[in-house]
Amino acid sequence: QVQLVESGGGLVQAGGSLRLSCVGSGRTFSSYAMGWFRQAPGKEREFVAAISWNGGNTAYTDSVKGRFTISRDNAKNTVYLQMNSLKPEDTAVYFCAAYGSAWYNNSPRVWGQGTLVTVSS
Repeated sequence: QVQLVESGGGLVQAGGSLRLSCVGSGRTFSSYAMGWFRQAPGKEREFVAAISWNGGNTAYTDSVKGRFTISRDNAKNTVYLQMNSLKPEDTAVYFCAAYGSAWYNNSPRVWGQGTLVTVSS
């Protein structure tokens, strides 16, 4: 079990960048695959990116490939989402999630509270 707190959201112009951070509590953070999801107004929550326990494997939804990068620093109990070349359609509440195992071929078990990203044109 881990508790997650996101930060780094805010308002940015199209073409700009933001880096989201997610800090996990507990001594078992490094055991878990981590992911980022987002929910735009009027839409279902969707998968954005995931990373395995040691950072050796990553996955991205097609709409963010080449623009977003997920990474982690287990010594700091932190996972990051670097978002470059932001578009208005990236506007959403972004949620950090822990999968509860070393791999992300399953469903997340623990969610953060979410952080709002707004991209203006």
